[in-house]
Order: sequence, then C-alpha cells, then structure tokens
Amino acid sequence: MTDPKGTAAATSAELSRAAQTQADSVHSSAVGGSQLIVAPVTEAQADIGVIGLAVMGENLILNMASKGFTVAAFNRTTSKVDDFVTGRAKGHTILGADDLPTFVSLLKKPRKVMLMVKAGPAVDAFIEMLAPLLDEGDIIIDGGNTHFPDTVRREKALSEQGLLFVGAGVSGGEEGALTGPSIMPGGNPAAWPALKPIFQTIAAQVHGQPCCDWVGDGGAGHFVKMVHNGIEYADMQMISEAYSLLSGVLHLSASEIGMIFEEWNKGELDSYLIEITAEILHKTDDETGKPMVDVILDTAGQKGTGKWTSVTALDVGAPANTIAEAVFARILSSLKDQRVAASEVLRGPDLSDEGDFDTLDRATFTEQVRRALYASKICSYAQGFQMMELAAAEYGWTLNFGAIAQMWRGGCIIRAAFLDKIKAAFDQNAALPNLLLDAYFTQAVDGAQGAWRQVVATSALRGVWTPAFSSALAYYDGYRQARLSANILQAQRDYFGAHTYERVDKPRGEFFHTNWTGRGGTTASSTYNV
Repeated sequence: MTDPKGTAAATSAELSRAAQTQADSVHSSAVGGSQLIVAPVTEAQADIGVIGLAVMGENLILNMASKGFTVAAFNRTTSKVDDFVTGRAKGHTILGADDLPTFVSLLKKPRKVMLMVKAGPAVDAFIEMLAPLLDEGDIIIDGGNTHFPDTVRREKALSEQGLLFVGAGVSGGEEGALTGPSIMPGGNPAAWPALKPIFQTIAAQVHGQPCCDWVGDGGAGHFVKMVHNGIEYADMQMISEAYSLLSGVLHLSASEIGMIFEEWNKGELDSYLIEITAEILHKTDDETGKPMVDVILDTAGQKGTGKWTSVTALDVGAPANTIAEAVFARILSSLKDQRVAASEVLRGPDLSDEGDFDTLDRATFTEQVRRALYASKICSYAQGFQMMELAAAEYGWTLNFGAIAQMWRGGCIIRAAFLDKIKAAFDQNAALPNLLLDAYFTQAVDGAQGAWRQVVATSALRGVWTPAFSSALAYYDGYRQARLSANILQAQRDYFGAHTYERVDKPRGEFFHTNWTGRGGTTASSTYNV
C-alpha cells in the first residue's frame, strides 16, 4: 500500500503483514528489485475500491489510477491481486488487499465499492459479504451487465440498510475501460455527488463533455445500458447484412468490402463498428491465408442483453422489431447443423438466368446499400429511444435523451458521429415522441428510402437474408401510415372473443361490440390490453 501521493503498489501478503502488526510507521520491502512502500493498513487512502480483476476490472482500475485516483483492488482469487499489483499495476496508485475487511479499511469515507463481477448470483454474494463491513452512507456500485429489475431490487434492499446502491452500465469493452468508457449510472441519487468527480473524469470525453451523467432512479442506469446493447445487436446485424449484400450480389472479396467500409466510415456512417468491421475484413488467417471472415464459423453467440431488450420492449409496448430481429438472427445462426441440412432440401430463387442482376452497376448498388444501412440504423435508434420513453412512463423515471445520446457519443460500442444529430434533436425538443419526426432524420430517411426499398427488394429477389434491413423498413412504413390493417384484427378479436373495438366516428376511449353472427348476444368482454 502507498501513501496517497505515492506511485507504488502493495501485494496482498504485505498488506496482511501490515494488518497483523498494526504498524504505525511506513515499512519498505523490495519486490522485483524495486522499492515497494507499505503503509499501515488501517489508514484509509483509496478514493474508490474495485472488486473483480477480469479484463474490464483491471483496465478500469488502471484508468482510474492514470487519472490521479488511488484505487483499492480485491479479487476472490487473491493470487490475481498479487499478480496484478506486482505486474500491470506496478508504479501506479493501486492498493491490493487479500480479504474484504482489509479492502474496506483502505477506503476513504463515504466508501465507494465498485463490483466488476459476473452479473447474477456473484453480485448478490458480494453485496451480502460487503454490507456488514460498511457504514451508513457508503456506496456500492454494480458495473456489470445486470438486468435492471435486479438493480431495482438491490437498491431498495440496501437503502433500507442505510447503504447507497448504484447500477452503472459500462460500455466500451477492454479498450474503453482502459482509455475512457461510456458510463450510465442510476440508482440512489444521493450517491451521485460522491461518484460524479471520479466517473466523469475516467469516462470518454467528446467535444469537451464526459460520456457519463446521472441517468435516473432505481434501475434506470442498467436499463439504458440494456437498450444500448439492444441497439448494438441491431447495428451489428445490419452491418453484417450490408456485407452479405456486397458479397452475395456483387461478388466482392472481403478486402474489397473492407475498402468500401473504410470509405463509408468517412461519412455519415462514421462509427466504431464500421471502423472495426473494415479492419476485420482486411485480416487474413495465418494458417490458410484466407480472409479471417471466411474461416470463422457463422454461428453468433449472445450474453442475453439483446433478449432482455426485446422482452422488455414487449412488456412496455414498444415496437422494437428491428432489435428483436437481430436477436432472432443470432438464434437462427446457432442452428448451423439444421441450416446445412435444410440447404440441401429448401430451394431459393432460380438464379440460372439473372436477367436484370447482370446489369447491376457496382457503384450504384454499393451506394444503395450504404443508404439502406443508414436509414435502417436511424430506425433502430428511433426504436431504442422510443422504448426508453415508454419505459420512463412505465417505471416513473425522468430520462434526459439528449444526455443519453451524449453518453453514447464516445467510449461505447455504438459510438457514432450521428449521435451528435440525435443529441441535437432532443436538445431542441425534449418531448420528441420519435426520432424520425426530427427534421434532420425525416429528411435523411426520405432521401434514402428509394435506395433502401431497392436493396430490400433485391435481397428478396436474390434470396439474400436481410432481416434487419427488412424489419426496419417495415417499422418505417408502419409508423408513417395514418391507417393500418389493425381494424381487421380488432374486428376478428370482437368476432371470436367479444373484445370490443373503437370507432373512427366516435371519441377515443369509447368501446363497442357487434353481434356478428346474430347468436352472440350483447355481452362483451373487457377492453384490457396487455
């Protein structure tokens, strides 16, 4: 352990010796030929403590230390603490501890403990062990990908014990954690003044503003992170579909598509995911010399946040169909053996005579795909923000959508230049009901829709799988129509279940039932909606 302004790190074994002797003086010992300063363990020096030394935890600690904070580190496997403080953490203001009481004793009050452990039972287990060691007003932060109802439950339970709980979504992966992530904190608002100087300092900075701000009460922070991940699913799926179209229709090589993505990243599609996809497409396999994408099995994994987003969209009545399609796409991809067998039985379009496809101009179709990708991307973000608006009403949150766009502008996986446009849209009209109704996005989609429709039609005629492009277009067409076919649906519901309907010539909220067969009588069912 170091003094507050020191730069050395202490091993857990040395901290234990210091605890046992309760020395008041500063001891020193040599580690790896360098001088290691060990201070009395009872002296609280750390600005914040982090539990969990996997990739995200380690990098977040190093980020904090690089910004001038002293950080205490603990891991259930204590050998990892020793390896960390004598390895990557050496020379930084990072203090190791080999048990929780020692770890807690290192923290300045109000104590701030950030859990970077696997979501689920591990979080509850650490909370159970930590709570008796903390005092009223101390803060526990869950920085994992936790389902927001769990955060609601934990915040309520800890509040009854006098402890402040925060669920903070952290996005940016390994690199973001080290150099500046996007952080989305929510929970007990009394914790924010103590956390704000740390979180806003270590977060990514864009246009001089931190990609971190207080989101809201209860599970709001983890909810917003969940929606971020749902949009991420859609973004990744749409980029993959753009690749499939350029490969399957124009028969371009991975490297050629990589060069196209590089060009796209210079314009309105400028984003982290486009950037890394270009790099991925240029990478070759060391063993075969083939493009890496050609040797990677086409089965996608998932950790569940996209599924949570889709299920929650159904719960709050949000039409997030493009996000849901991206989740279903990963599920379908996992049925590899079935798909291989089906490919021998199920026929697609007859392409023996390609006709008009032979005349497709490469530059024209490539530009059409770019526009289709941008329009689809706008719709997936529109769905995400619309979902957050409906959830805010459902759960009693006050969400600042402009601030959320700012939080996503840097550090996170979906960071993209056009988030500046989203922030501007909500800054101009905080009550904007749908992103598509902002003038910039209205014009952007209108200018792209001809190409978008051509791409979706071409993919259908060619048998190229584009569920996200297609569902985004379906969402746009559904949202822009004043009258849909739901009148037939409601008539059917009233016919077989007497579920009633509203009339176009009567005020909203008045419900009617028709005796369709002459045998049903006048009794109607309730009008409830799930």
